[in-house]
Amino acid sequence: MASIIEAIARWSRSGVEFGDLARLRARHAIADTIGCMLAGAGDPSVQAVRAAFAGSIADGPRCTLVGGGQAAEGLSALVNGTAAHALDYDDNFRPGASHASAVLVPALLGLALARGTSGRMLVDAYLVGLEAQAAVGRGVNPSHYAAGWHSTSTVGCIGTAAGVAWLRGLDEAGIARAMSLAVSMAAGVKGQFGTPAKPLHAGLAARNAVEAAALAECGMTGRLDILEAPQGFRELFGGPAATGWDGVAIGAPHVIESEGLMPKRHPCCGSTHNAVDIVLDLRAQHGFAAGEVAAVETLVGVVNQRNLAYPRPEDEMQARFSMQYCVALALLKDRLELSDFTAAAVGAKPARELLPRIAMTSHPPEDERGRPLPHRVTIRLADGRVLSGERGEAKGTIADPFDDFDRRAKFADCCRGTLDTSEADRLHDRLDRLDEEGDLAFLEQPLAQAGQTAEIRRGRGTVSGSSGMADQNRSAQARVAEAR
Repeated sequence: MASIIEAIARWSRSGVEFGDLARLRARHAIADTIGCMLAGAGDPSVQAVRAAFAGSIADGPRCTLVGGGQAAEGLSALVNGTAAHALDYDDNFRPGASHASAVLVPALLGLALARGTSGRMLVDAYLVGLEAQAAVGRGVNPSHYAAGWHSTSTVGCIGTAAGVAWLRGLDEAGIARAMSLAVSMAAGVKGQFGTPAKPLHAGLAARNAVEAAALAECGMTGRLDILEAPQGFRELFGGPAATGWDGVAIGAPHVIESEGLMPKRHPCCGSTHNAVDIVLDLRAQHGFAAGEVAAVETLVGVVNQRNLAYPRPEDEMQARFSMQYCVALALLKDRLELSDFTAAAVGAKPARELLPRIAMTSHPPEDERGRPLPHRVTIRLADGRVLSGERGEAKGTIADPFDDFDRRAKFADCCRGTLDTSEADRLHDRLDRLDEEGDLAFLEQPLAQAGQTAEIRRGRGTVSGSSGMADQNRSAQARVAEAR
């Protein structure tokens, strides 16, 4: 009987033709991720990666790094993957319990840029890798994620290896080898949430997927049943509730058609999004002001509560993982933007005065029984009124999808300070037509210039524990340029 890795590899090389809906949603996801990469280029987590590897010179095809310079495919995936996830604005993916595109797109993009791949081939490879992530994730989640593994860097790495190997032209056996090797590279714990190591997880997963495919192309192999085998991925990483892969269907229909992705409306942890959307909905309906709010009670899933560890955030990274801060923003304004997650914004008096009024509790685990329950918000106003609402899905999901305005507004937020409005619109238009692009050279200039102005745009100099990072950022950029 074939292993799940072999089944994924066989499906990927079966001549499958992806439908129009799948291709449309894949193009949207790729555009969304590239926007997040541009926005994240100047983040200290990305600059630390650039500084650490600025002297690395490798033979072979080279590709553009976000923020400037060129590097081999693996280092490109590391830098660009970290940038894609740096601001926590990138999409979520329920079957993988992962930020699927923050690993997939950077891993595939470096290869595509270095080798002159067409936009259509990039879309095909993205859809292969996404379905592979879904299949791997379904065998171990939700218990894998609930146990504390960061699925972006575990499931994401393994599934992305299939997409990268496919784009490299490996046959069915080669794709299976790449996925097997990626299992040995899968790592990352959720205890790092709220620190720069979290976006690094996406970069490491993207790099590991690229290198697993390169090793597979050269004949390296491992057990093809390593997901199911004793002492394999399910047994060690899945937890006692992991069901395994019996009955898991692959590509019928494609997961992007049946479940889709969850692009983020807000640049913060997805565990806050239902509650933030409820607050925005209630404000739009009832028209109250933040000063009228006496108390806010939020009820979320137990995993969501554990993800949000910072009721009184001290810096912008912690703020992205603070229910209290994100709800405070939703009480104060109509849209959360990247400019809300700076050191100055996090320390501003209006939001901080609201933090003590906002509480978070979770559903009892026995009520959830492994299935997500709706999140609820109750707002108590000073005049005695009590307003409440609930959401099972955040804005951006299939249940409440983005429209073209939503996509463009987010892309413009990501490009602000790097591209002017007309340049951002033109870039978005080309990404919308990605299937028609003969190569991806049009991305090189915006990628290269992103990091040059992003730090100024966000008003950043230091992060907690990173004194002098601004000077290190400039030095890192200079060393990368010298290494070209």
